[in-house]
Amino acid sequence: MTESADAAGHDEAERLRAEVRELRARARAHGLIAQAQGLLRERYELPDMDSAFTLMRLSSQRFNIKMRTLAEVVVTAPRPAARDTLWFPRRARLAEPALSFPAARRTGPGNRGGVLAAVLSQTLAVVGTDMGNVQLPDRAEGGLRIEKHTGLTADFVDFFAHVGEDGTACAQAARDVAQVTVRDVETDPVFDEDARRAILAAGSRACHSVPLTTASGLCVGMVSAHLDRPLKPLAPVQLKALDVMAAEAGRWLAWHDRTVVLDALEYLHALGGRGDGRWPGH
Repeated sequence: MTESADAAGHDEAERLRAEVRELRARARAHGLIAQAQGLLRERYELPDMDSAFTLMRLSSQRFNIKMRTLAEVVVTAPRPAARDTLWFPRRARLAEPALSFPAARRTGPGNRGGVLAAVLSQTLAVVGTDMGNVQLPDRAEGGLRIEKHTGLTADFVDFFAHVGEDGTACAQAARDVAQVTVRDVETDPVFDEDARRAILAAGSRACHSVPLTTASGLCVGMVSAHLDRPLKPLAPVQLKALDVMAAEAGRWLAWHDRTVVLDALEYLHALGGRGDGRWPGH
């Protein structure tokens, strides 16, 4: 086989792998969104699934929340008492918590994507690497799902798009609600063999996972830094900086869930309760 034929075969294999990754990503989100559409159509007696999708799209855009996130809370939140009342009539509204890490000041109010990007940037700066990811709890399936990432291969992101409660450093950090350092991926027993192979294939030789926690100790997110070399123990000042960042980020994420996400649900509920389909831009 000629060199050009080898290259063509490699390119085709890469194209097929990319196509499979994209299909898997779509399938993960599509089923949950379709479930939410069906629930909304029944609840508000909508004429079709497209109308339910429009309700979700309007709320998603107004509150800058991903469709998948909105679908999760539609499916898992307690059913509203009635179509013509507030979904959460007795909830307390709190001010957005302050964040001290520098990048967070440029995200704008209520911008979860911007805050998660700032969390990732701050973590990588403290650990001293340019590879990492942020995960959030998956309300519908349990475990953690990747929400932000940088410097990682597409195969890595596909493999770890959703992780369960065992077999990875981030799962252990979430379970123990404590920072976990893996100094050498190749030998650390925290990984199952499939996860170990996927991490090594991505060029990661060490990692450090930090749970993002509330004041009550609830894990509401995870940030992990990956390195292309074995990792020396982090200094106490590094661990303290990560603890402070994780506590601030956890408090902010809890506020976002209790405020912005619930605002989005109540907006959706108000639109659906009209019953006339006269929605903004529709």
